[in-house]
Amino acid sequence: MEILKLKYSIPLIFPLFFVAAFSAVDPFSQALLSFKSEIIDDSNSLSDWIVPTLVNSSDKILACSWSGVKCDNNSSSIIGLDLYMKNLGGALSGKQFNVFVDLLDLNLSYNSFSQQLPQSIFNLTNLRSLDISRNNFSGHFPRGISNLQNLVVLDAFSNSFSGPLPPDVSQIQPLKVLNFAGSYFRGPIPSEYGSFKSLDFIHLAGNFLSGKIPPELGMLRTVTHMEIGYNVYEGSIPWQLGNMSELQYLDIAGANLSGPIPKELGNLTKLESLFLFRNQLNGMIPWEFSNIVSLQSLDLSDNLLSGTIPDSLSELKNLRLLSLMYNDLSGTVPEGIAKLPQLDTLLIWNNFFSGPLPENLGRYSKLKYVDVSTNEFVGEIPPGICAGGMLMKLILFSNNFTGGLHPSLSNCSTLVRLRVEDNSFSGELSVIFSNLSEVIYMDLSRNKFVGGITVDITEASSLQYLNVSNNPQLGGVIPEKLWSLPSLQNFSAASCSISGNIPSFDICKSMMVVDLSKNNLSGTVPESISNCKGLLAMDLSINNLSGHIPVQLATLPAISVLDMSHNSFSGPIPMQFGNSSSLKLLNVSFNDISGSIPLEKAFRMMDSSAFMGNPRLCGVPLRTCHGKGMPSGLELGSRRTQKFAWVLISCAVIVLLIVMIIFGMLHFRKGTKGEWKIVSFSGLPGFTANDVLRSFNAAEAADAVPSFPHSVCKAVLPTGITVSVKKIEWEQKRVDTMSRFINRMGNARHKNLTRLLGFVYNKHMAYLLYDYSPNGSLAEKIKMKRDWETKYKIIIGVARGLSFLHHDCFPAIPHGDLKASKIVFDETMEPQLEEYGLSSLYQLKNIELPATTNPEAGFKT
Repeated sequence: MEILKLKYSIPLIFPLFFVAAFSAVDPFSQALLSFKSEIIDDSNSLSDWIVPTLVNSSDKILACSWSGVKCDNNSSSIIGLDLYMKNLGGALSGKQFNVFVDLLDLNLSYNSFSQQLPQSIFNLTNLRSLDISRNNFSGHFPRGISNLQNLVVLDAFSNSFSGPLPPDVSQIQPLKVLNFAGSYFRGPIPSEYGSFKSLDFIHLAGNFLSGKIPPELGMLRTVTHMEIGYNVYEGSIPWQLGNMSELQYLDIAGANLSGPIPKELGNLTKLESLFLFRNQLNGMIPWEFSNIVSLQSLDLSDNLLSGTIPDSLSELKNLRLLSLMYNDLSGTVPEGIAKLPQLDTLLIWNNFFSGPLPENLGRYSKLKYVDVSTNEFVGEIPPGICAGGMLMKLILFSNNFTGGLHPSLSNCSTLVRLRVEDNSFSGELSVIFSNLSEVIYMDLSRNKFVGGITVDITEASSLQYLNVSNNPQLGGVIPEKLWSLPSLQNFSAASCSISGNIPSFDICKSMMVVDLSKNNLSGTVPESISNCKGLLAMDLSINNLSGHIPVQLATLPAISVLDMSHNSFSGPIPMQFGNSSSLKLLNVSFNDISGSIPLEKAFRMMDSSAFMGNPRLCGVPLRTCHGKGMPSGLELGSRRTQKFAWVLISCAVIVLLIVMIIFGMLHFRKGTKGEWKIVSFSGLPGFTANDVLRSFNAAEAADAVPSFPHSVCKAVLPTGITVSVKKIEWEQKRVDTMSRFINRMGNARHKNLTRLLGFVYNKHMAYLLYDYSPNGSLAEKIKMKRDWETKYKIIIGVARGLSFLHHDCFPAIPHGDLKASKIVFDETMEPQLEEYGLSSLYQLKNIELPATTNPEAGFKT
């Protein structure tokens, strides 16, 4: 009987013991356990939030030993809860917060909490700090924040709040930090926000705030840091902001502001950083800015400012950054700018500046970044440009600079990027490349250099991009060991009168693009080209090359575009080209190629223009092969054949007259729609606009407008290249502005970017031609199971593409709309970013620009 009692009493002991133990737990710990039970903790970050088996009855709080929990000295009250970056998620009911009446600090930041922020948080009237930043709280910000009359810090950065900003927060007089940035708040900034008495930091940027900036903000005499940009305000900058006497940092960039810059901002004598870029501000730069002697960063770029750079800016002895790019400024650069002792960044590209650069530029400061491109500068490179020993980027392209590359450039051992293309530089390439061990990107094209490429170019061990094209008198030969440069990816030397043979490709591990077209090269293509496993495109057209087309070219795994036209190559097309999965264009026209064209689909899709000018070549898309691979012809020896030939000639003349009449009518009609033009980038054959338009619709004439049901479609160009086509409509006054920016997009080349091959346009619209991605987008494959290695490849590919856009394109090209549907896969499943820069292009389309706006566009990221 005793055994039976024991048997049935054991199961009852544990529930009773648990109830007794839990009942002994203090209400604070019970509340935290309840909080834990309703949230998501996939990382088990709160694993120590447990009740021990034996609970000693005590006045002390059990939770005082738990992670993130802070108690007072007696362990009798919880005064802090810090759940920063615990990887927690879910919705909060807030029913537990009423217990924590003594709580001083609550930190829920860097988690994934979602839905409505519990209003009960505002019952914690002793709170001094509330940090809910970097979560996904949504809906309207709850009422009642004014209950927290002891609050000093309110950080709600980067959530998904919507609706209006809470005006009652202005009733919290001790508040020093207010951060509502990075959500979806709408409506105007409440004028009540000008009534804070102790506020030091206010951040409202990156929302959808509208209306006029309230002049009452000028009453914030204690604020040192104000960011209210990246919204969609209307009107101008209130002059009253010049009364914020303690302000050190002011950012109202990207805010749709217009009108002149108030001269009263010159009263902000403690200001260190002023960012007003990417607005529609006009008028002149206030000379009163010279009063802000503490100013270190001044960025007024991407506006409509006119006039000259005030000489008074030479008084800003602490200035480090001066960015005035993409405005309508003119005149010369004051000599005093060159004497600013702290200046390290000078960005004034895309204006109408003229005259020479200041002679002493670089002598009195340690310049790091200089970009004066796309202006009307003349004269030589200042001799002391590198005197500070810190210069990393020197961008001078599209000006009228003359003279040679100053010998001092050879002392720029820190130089990473040098762009002097599209000027009138002359003389020899006197740069000592062995001193430029850090240089990555060098563009010397479209100048008048002579004397050939120096042999010591092979000492530039970090060089990735070298372009010397369109220096017609450069001459010389290709340096013997050029291909051995360990990092070289792109080498362009078209139209340079280079002679001699193509050097052996014994070491060629990183080369991706080679352009040697329009030179005087002779000899054969080295069979060692097989070492260039990463080669994507090669242009050898219009030279004096001979011999057979190397079979090794056909076996390159990544080759996409190969142009060998207008040479003296002979023999057959290697059949191995038919096995290439990457080949999109093979142009062997105007050589002495014989035999038959490979039968594979890639060749059948190519246009006959890629093979013409080879009398002994036959097969699709040329004439049918007969006998031993030779095309049959008409026997013209008989009189009957001669008569037939005269009939054909007469018919051809009649047809030609009809075509000319039709062409004249079409040309007359073009006056109403605008003539179509084409711009081709690397990888697109020499099509006309008519060729491309006909690919959209076989019935389209050159002046017709293809009508797509969607903004993006697929088209097959004459040589069989499949492209994605993006339609952009624009106004005539924006053609120069937008087409120049498209040119920047088209010159961006990276294996993790979808190539923009070219575009056709008239005064009303443009069609952007992209590489077609046959394997779809990440959005279509998001639910597919992948191993970690594949996921890693996608992440790294996307990161490399973005890094290239942000750091290797100068100025940077922001993607602007990165999401899964914009990440596509090429034939090898390599991830690529597509439609990069389109967001900025649409901004150009929508921004009101005057008729004189400088067309080279640039956007910050």
